[in-house]
Amino acid sequence: MFQPARRVAFAALAAAAMIVSPIVNGLASAQVPYSQLQAPPRPNPADVAKYAAVVVDANTGEVLYAKRADSPRYPASITKVMTLYLAFEAIQDGRMKPSDLITVSAKAAAQPPTKLGVSAGDVITVDDAMKSIAVKSANDMSVALAEHMAGSEAKFAALMTLRAQELGMLNTRFVNASGLPDSRQISTARDIAILSRAVMRDYPQYYSLFNLRSFTFRGVTMNNHNRLLARMPGVDGLKTGYTNASGYNLAASGVQDGRRLIVVMLGGTSNAARDNHVQELLSTGFDVMRRRDRGERILVAQSLFEPPPPAPMQYASAQGDAALPRATFTDGPDAGGFVVARSMPTESAVKKTPAKKATPPRKPKGQWTVQAGAFKSKDQARTQMSSIRKKFGKVLDDAEGVIGDKVSGFFRVRFTGLTADDARAACKALKAKKQTCMVVAPGR
Repeated sequence: MFQPARRVAFAALAAAAMIVSPIVNGLASAQVPYSQLQAPPRPNPADVAKYAAVVVDANTGEVLYAKRADSPRYPASITKVMTLYLAFEAIQDGRMKPSDLITVSAKAAAQPPTKLGVSAGDVITVDDAMKSIAVKSANDMSVALAEHMAGSEAKFAALMTLRAQELGMLNTRFVNASGLPDSRQISTARDIAILSRAVMRDYPQYYSLFNLRSFTFRGVTMNNHNRLLARMPGVDGLKTGYTNASGYNLAASGVQDGRRLIVVMLGGTSNAARDNHVQELLSTGFDVMRRRDRGERILVAQSLFEPPPPAPMQYASAQGDAALPRATFTDGPDAGGFVVARSMPTESAVKKTPAKKATPPRKPKGQWTVQAGAFKSKDQARTQMSSIRKKFGKVLDDAEGVIGDKVSGFFRVRFTGLTADDARAACKALKAKKQTCMVVAPGR
């Protein structure tokens, strides 16, 4: 008889508790320090030992932000940007046409995924091969294209390394055309940014290949791995990459308000984390450029808070190349990130540092010259001169470095003031290290 009444009473009490509970909880939470109510901070990608990044103004080459930008890393499939750069070069020089047919070798067909899946002995056009590399990141087509251009992938990789050196990618070495795991194949975030800029500068007519959202081959449509193409306004290239050893890599470029930026991030922990971070770097970079236009003097590094970097990293052999020698890398001198400004030395430090004696100008020994390459831009020529001087200072110590005026569309890198014997000896030393070199007689 009293059961229904009890149920009503209990229901009323429960309803009252539901109304009072939020108020009580709110009062209780008011006693908790504010810092404990905040959401936990998002993980910083730079905390990961594999991480490296750089932000570059594509128009001027200015580095806006760098974090371990010169520390060795595995490029993974970003390697394919260099593979395509050499293909663009061959097409422009008339050595290859997009309509040329490539016969797929057994080695190319046997490459592991990601790949297009063309059988050995089948044929594919150069154009389709390039599109599959840019969109699908096809390992089989990277090898097929390399073999078509150089006869073997090993020879093509040597050409890749040589061209990288000429472009100023001084810390890069290629041993394959795809970026598949190999502990000998290394690059840096800065070098990849140099390559990305070179593609846009030297072959703007082909850069749009990196902006393809999809590619259809024999009835099958494949989507681009670079999801920022569809996600962030202004992004129009370049390339993703991943192996277990490298982490998640991305070189991306975009334009906003007439400004083009290049961002390279290596060593992400996931596709999503990598994409989010690259988008943040691009957004911050564009914001910095807009603020500069308004008269502010600011660098990206001043806009980002980053904790101190982790301990130096050590790489074991990459997955899939256990038979190769173990490679051990540590972070380079920029491990702490981009230096915004250097403080002036203290007075005591100045007093303790002896003044350097002025070095008298060199007197030329002779009138012979060594030419160490010719480049389409003066920036490339300067980079080559710096590299040659650094590597071959002993044999070129008495020479004066000169970048000549543009001749037939190229800036020549020359070291002059040598005797005939010294010029020949220097050129022999350069060629022994696979550096381009030519002895130039007086008056030429």
